[in-house]
Order: sequence, then structure tokens, then C-alpha cells
Amino acid sequence: MNYQVDTDKFISDLERVAQAKSEIAACLSKIAATINQAELAGNNSSGKLSLSRDIEDINLASQNLRQGVFRLLVLGDMKRGKSTFLNALIGENILPSDVNPCTAVLTMLRYGSEKQVTIHFNDGKDPQKLDFQSFKKEYTIDPAEAKKLEQEKKEAFPNVDYAVVEYPLTLLEKGIEIVDSPGLNDTEARNELSLGYLNNCHAILFVMRASQPCTLGERRYLENYIKGRGLSVFFLINAWDQVKESLIDPDDLEDLAAAEDRLRQVFKANLGEYCYLDGQDIYDERVFEISSIQALRRRLKNPQADLSKTGFPEFMGALNTFLTRERAIAELRQVRTLARQTINHTREAIERRIPLLDQDVAELKERIDSVEPEFNKLNNIRDQFQKEILSTRDTQARQISESFRSYVLDLGNTFENDFLRYQPDLNMLDFLRSGKREEFNEALQKAFEEYITDKFSAWTLTAEKEINSAFRELSLSAAQYGASYSKVTNQITEKLTGKKVKVNANSSTENDNSPTWAKWAMGLLSLSKGNLAGVALAGAGFDWKNILLNYFTVIGIGGIMTAVTGIFLGPIGFALLGLGVGILQADQARKELVKTAKKELIKYLPQLAHEQSQTVYDAVKECFNAYEREVTFRINDDINSRKSELDNLLQQKENQEINRETEFKRFQTLQDNIIEEMQKIESTYSNLLADYG
Repeated sequence: MNYQVDTDKFISDLERVAQAKSEIAACLSKIAATINQAELAGNNSSGKLSLSRDIEDINLASQNLRQGVFRLLVLGDMKRGKSTFLNALIGENILPSDVNPCTAVLTMLRYGSEKQVTIHFNDGKDPQKLDFQSFKKEYTIDPAEAKKLEQEKKEAFPNVDYAVVEYPLTLLEKGIEIVDSPGLNDTEARNELSLGYLNNCHAILFVMRASQPCTLGERRYLENYIKGRGLSVFFLINAWDQVKESLIDPDDLEDLAAAEDRLRQVFKANLGEYCYLDGQDIYDERVFEISSIQALRRRLKNPQADLSKTGFPEFMGALNTFLTRERAIAELRQVRTLARQTINHTREAIERRIPLLDQDVAELKERIDSVEPEFNKLNNIRDQFQKEILSTRDTQARQISESFRSYVLDLGNTFENDFLRYQPDLNMLDFLRSGKREEFNEALQKAFEEYITDKFSAWTLTAEKEINSAFRELSLSAAQYGASYSKVTNQITEKLTGKKVKVNANSSTENDNSPTWAKWAMGLLSLSKGNLAGVALAGAGFDWKNILLNYFTVIGIGGIMTAVTGIFLGPIGFALLGLGVGILQADQARKELVKTAKKELIKYLPQLAHEQSQTVYDAVKECFNAYEREVTFRINDDINSRKSELDNLLQQKENQEINRETEFKRFQTLQDNIIEEMQKIESTYSNLLADYG
């Protein structure tokens, strides 16, 4: 497949998707408004059909479509050219590209009619609005000062949470939002900050550098934060043009080809495992050799410049395909499912109402009383599913918290082997020199932080897989309970109307007769604002990963490091001092260091395992509690709506005479109007599918 695309085509396709979203959002709003108007009119006729849940869901879906953007997270080690890449992508030299990443604040780049920067603080202070010059002056420092702050373990801007850069750029206006993260080899706390955005973005743009292929820090980050998490990652190997410049004879084409091939093999060996989707190798669709500086220079001279041989056309083509064919289509498919469900609900409510218009009050009461056993069955289905969710919750919370406890306690058994890869390349005798001792301790402390962070990250991946598997099981149960629920609601309709309900024998996963609550519980509908990536994991139409993350951050590197503070600063120092001075004792000093570190670590592990396993237990429990609350709320809402629908009619019949012919026409008009909007949605979706599906 040819992934080359020019800037104009990229913008054009984004605009096409944005237009489709806007059109469908407008149709959804009109459907909601039409139904709401009909419900208000019902107060003066046969009563409301109790469709408030559908109105609310449709309005929320419309709002999310209008506000939704494609969010891209830019990751990369320091000095990889991230800012240059972003400037080249947007076509203007907006972000400073010569500032040490240690001082950079997390920056969100989004569309705004006016050029401005808003600084958001973490200390309760009101946001601060700045122009670009003031932003660069107040919130950037030179590399020398940054180095000094790093050595002193101080943050340049400790009270700053993040910055929002607004700019009137076409790319941003068409629905792209970019999150520029701090450098990966910065502090572990900043790495945790970046991790918090991974699940809330459509795609990750991982910027690397050709002259430094797959450093230890990059491989560590990929292994611990990217691998196995189902994230969509584009790898951008920047400064590819410098491969030629590094040769003794840059004009030797044969030598250049050989050098590039060797480099490609290195990247392929390191990145290949991250480029599989459903078992298929998509390396060529995810890894790109680019020259950001060349692309930026051309675009600054001419925004529509030819970017061939910079790698940007190929990358933008792949990103374009991903955003339009994968993300946009998936998002609109869910919206279409919701709209269809609303149309069916309205139609079914009308079909139940029409036959009951001919009944007098006594007959209507008798029919309503006759379906009470069926309503009890609906309550029983709700209770059974709720019981299963809570049982799954308790099992998962217990098992995963115990898994964490065992994992922590086992760290002592594996520490000596595991810590070898983190141990910095230190001159052990530096510790004996007072002038070098602080530097020695800092390097060792950082190594230990990396070790703890990576071990914790490895465990969280295991926990996520366990929870995801449990939700998949609940998804299957939701489908079964939903099928049983629909059979009972059909029985209610048949008893009330005296007519057999026709069931679509050719139903598919998307068009079956499952109630909306079951579709939500199966993950077929995602109405959560938090789920920014638009991905509803199997069995979860809500963002359970962020619930987990919010709890796990409480543990995180900060919590663990607080628990083991002093491991390197105290006992290890005395152990090393006791060795005396001697070049032959360096190896012995290393062994003593690891042995003493293990001894000290083991002292803290039982307390850490006991205290933090409760946090893990609470985190897992809340994931399933949130799911249970929403499922139960939606089932109760559906049951109560069905009862209210009948009570509304009965109350109106007791209070006034209802003109059957007038009501029939009113309902017919309602159906015609919402079906007309549904047809527009189907047409817009089909056209987009034909273009990008």
C-alpha cells in the first residue's frame, strides 16, 4: 500500500472526517430534540413514552463528536528533535527547539483563534495567560542552569502542571491536538506523568534519532511502558539525512546504502516486536525515516512545499490512514449503533402505545397488572448480573492484591540478578572521596528508582491483563443476560398489545435485539468522556484503565521510594567505608553494595507489601464498582422507564379523553422525522466508509 500523501491531502482528509462528524452530530441533536419535543407534547395527550435515557445518551454522543479531536502524544528522549519535528509537522516554528528537555513543561498544542499560552498550576493558583514571547522568556532556561537544577534535584517550575499553546493553524483546526511530553530520560516522576497520557491518546509518535539507534533508555521505556499495552505507536527515526553526513565520503552511494541498511537492521531488530496488529506485521506502516530539519526549512519557505525525501509524506500518509480508516470509522460506527438503538426504542414504544389507546381505564389497569410477573423477572435478571459483577470484583481484587503482595515480597529473591542491568558504571572508590560521594549516591539512587519503576510497571501490565480478561467474561455474560432480558420485554409487549413481537432472525453483533444497557456492558457503546482514544475494551464501555492508573499513581515511584528512603544513603555507605581503599577491592565493593542493598530492601518489603496491597485491592474493586454502578443504573432506568410509560398513559386516560387518530398522526410524524435523520446518518457514514473503509 502506498502511504505517501502531501500536506494538502492530509488536511483535506481531516476536514472530510470533521465534516462527517459535524453532520452526524447535527443529526443526533435533531433526533434528541425531536423526541424531547414529542415527550413534552405527550403531557397534553397520551403521556410520555419515557425516552429520557435515549435523549440524554444521544445528546452526549453529539456533544462528544463536536468536541472530539485526534490526540497525538509525542514521546522521545532528550535531544531527539521532538520540537523540530512538531514545528515541521504544523508548518511553523512555534516551539523552541534549543531548550534542555529537563526544564520543559508538558505542553498541549491545540487550535485557538488567537495566539496565546495558558499556564496551568498544580498549587491552586489561577491559570496564567501569556503571549509567546513571555512564555519563552519566563518558562525556558538555558542548558547550563538546567544541568545545575538537575544536580541539585530541583525542578525548574515545580508549581506548573502543564501549558496549553493555542494557535490558529489549519492542522489544529481540523481536529488534531498534540501533547508534547518531557524527555524520557528525565526524572522517574516525569516519566510517570507521560505514562498518564498514554491511554488517553489516539496515537503515540515516538521520536528517535538515527545517530543514536535504540539507546538503553529508549529500549527500557518501550519494554516497560509500551510493550503489550495495545497502544498505537508510530516510530519516527529523525535526522536520517545525517547518516550520509557521518560518512568519510558522503558521495559514495554504495557506502551510504550499506550504512543505511545496517542501521535499518538495528531498528528492525529493536522495534519489530512493537509493530504487530492482530498477528500481522505492520512495521512498514509504523516506522519512518525522517528529516525534520529539512522538512521544517522547506515548509517555512513555502507551507505547500514538496517534502519528498524527508520521510514526511510517507509518515503523514500512514497517520492519515490510521486516523481516518481506523479511528474515525470505529468512532462513528459506535455512534450509528447508538442512533439505531434510539430509533428502535422509539418505534417499539410507539408500537406498544397505539394498541393501548383503545383500552378503557379498567382494561388498561388489568393489562398493566398482568405484566407485573415479567417486571419481577427483569429485576431478577438485574440482580443476577449485579451479583456476578460483584463476585468477579471480589475475586479479582483479592487475587490481584495478593499477586502484588507476593510480587513485592519476591523482589528480595531476584534483586541481585535484576539490579545488575541498572547498576551505573561507577568508580566504586569515588564513594571514599568526600567530593565525589554525593555524585556517587545520586547515580546509585537514580539506578534504584529505575529498577523499582520498571518492576512496578511490569506488574501493572500483568494486573491489566487479568482485569481485561475478567471484563471479557463479563461481556459474554452481559450478552446472555441481555438476550434473556429482551425475551422478557417482548413478553411484556405481547401481553400488553396482544400481538406477537417480530424478532429479527438475521441480527448481527451490531444490530441484534440486545437492550442498550447490555450493549454498553459489552463494550459496543462507549459514551465515556474519559475514553479519549475512542476504544472500548471488551466488556468495558468506560475508562477503567484510568481508574486503575489514578489509584496506582498513589503507589507509584513516589510511594515506594518514600518507603525505602535511605537504603543507599546510610547502611551502604558504612559498608563501603568498611572496605578500606584499594584498587583490587573494587569488585568486592560492587558485590558488597548489592548485598547490602538487598539486605536493606528486604527490611522494608513486608511493610510495603502489606500497606500497598490494600491500595491495589481498592483500585481493582473500584474498577468493577464503577462498572456495576453504571450497569445497574442503566437496567433500573430501563425498567423504570417501561413502568413510567404505562403509568403515564393510565394517568392521562384517567384525567382526559384521548383522541386516537390525533395521537396516531403525532406518533407517525415523530417516527418519520427521526427516521429521516437516521437516514442522513447512514448516508454520511456509508460515504465515509466508501472513501476510507
